[in-house]
Amino acid sequence: MILRTFSNLAAAAVLAAALPTIAIAQDKADAAKSEAPSIDPQVRTRDLSGTFGGQRIGYTATMAETVLSNDDGKPEAVIVTTSYVKSPADTSRPVFFIYNGGPGSGSVWLQMGAFGPKRVAIPGDARDDGAPPYPILDNPDSLLDVADLVFIDPPGTGFSYLTKGTDPEKYYGLQQDARAVATVIRRWINDNGRWNSPRYLGGESYGTTRTAMVVRELEGATYNDVGFNGLILISTILDFAAREPTPGNEMAYVMALPNMATAAFYHGKAQAPSVEAIAEEARQFAIGPYATALMKGQDLPAAERASVRAELARLTGLSETYLDQAELRVTPQRFYKELLRDRGLTIGRLDSRYTGRDFDNAGEYPDNDPSFYGIDAGYTAAINAWSRGTLGFETDREYQAIGSDPGRYWDWSLSGRGRGAYLNVAPFIGDAMRQNSQLRTFVGQGWYDFATPFFGAEYSLNRVGIPQDRVEFHYYDAGHMMYIRDEDRAKLSRDIRAFILNR
Repeated sequence: MILRTFSNLAAAAVLAAALPTIAIAQDKADAAKSEAPSIDPQVRTRDLSGTFGGQRIGYTATMAETVLSNDDGKPEAVIVTTSYVKSPADTSRPVFFIYNGGPGSGSVWLQMGAFGPKRVAIPGDARDDGAPPYPILDNPDSLLDVADLVFIDPPGTGFSYLTKGTDPEKYYGLQQDARAVATVIRRWINDNGRWNSPRYLGGESYGTTRTAMVVRELEGATYNDVGFNGLILISTILDFAAREPTPGNEMAYVMALPNMATAAFYHGKAQAPSVEAIAEEARQFAIGPYATALMKGQDLPAAERASVRAELARLTGLSETYLDQAELRVTPQRFYKELLRDRGLTIGRLDSRYTGRDFDNAGEYPDNDPSFYGIDAGYTAAINAWSRGTLGFETDREYQAIGSDPGRYWDWSLSGRGRGAYLNVAPFIGDAMRQNSQLRTFVGQGWYDFATPFFGAEYSLNRVGIPQDRVEFHYYDAGHMMYIRDEDRAKLSRDIRAFILNR
């Protein structure tokens, strides 16, 4: 009893001695929070109107900064959203959260090219966009008649940025980026009273990867779920291993072959009744005789090699001699240069309808992508004129249509140890769909897109665990940004409008 009492007294003495130290530490923490620099988020609002989907609609356009801070209250990231909400606000209307890809791409492409109330008019027939001025027109194909729209520029894209001293690795990565975007979505829903509104989530290119990560974050990471009615994937990339032509990875050649066939068809190097027909021929050949031949490696018999080589030449428009020298394995980069070498032209990566002229026609790879430099000036002009002019957003920061910092620091691993050998986020979409019986997935693919091949999208989304009765594919007669072509912008709008209305 005496020993126990002594022990208690000693413990009390130790605790009493420690209390001043604990108090000092807490005071320092509180002081750090109070001294943390604050950012007054900029919000710019305009009341506008337009005709969308045949309906005259008044809407409120809002450009707003959302500040993300660390536990000490220090602002780390400022994320800009541009929302278009029908007036008067109606909480029963669907909300569509939208972003582009990269990683590092601002939402300019989908906002000023496809779904926003205004669009930039550039040639839709694979010609260069030329010099300014670029017409900024009303966009009747905007989805504002069926949904409110929220365009998100993740950190390092658009006008969004990391504050001075913020470690890029905290925001630039598969999971880090998803958490930041998920936080912005939660805040927007809360601030606008949209917790029980139908919701859609989607993007383009890496934006489809982001969609898989964000839906995992919002529907599967906690019990405080944010549910969605639909995922909208445009120019899809989910399984990265299937597109990497590293030695020994034969799937990359299998996935790219149908795109080579459609490009050859477009440029008159392959014959078929239609692009749909040659795409299907190439799919069947790619997954059958071609994949079998590649898997046999050096055990491939000479007669089988000759047969495969001949059919490969017919579908791709390349000579049998070239294919033989390439061991039946042609990377997309070499294909861009080789297909029209006899005409002195290269073809585009984002959209193989585009052609360009290189400095050296005898080179191995193109100097640049004519389908990118053929469109970027018009889009950059449009987003700056619209944001800074009409919407009144004030900043001296440069709009990052394609920001370099995210890609420089990006952590591609799900385990935090660098890019994995096999990165596939498609299972996260399967998880979300199995756990949400009303979640549907829309997939839009361009026939002429080498950046995110249509066959790769099909392959990644027909794997085990993804409910096939709730996945729908749509195809367009253009490339990565199919909405550049007027007919396909209208078709994409109709297809997504129907997808939203059919919930």
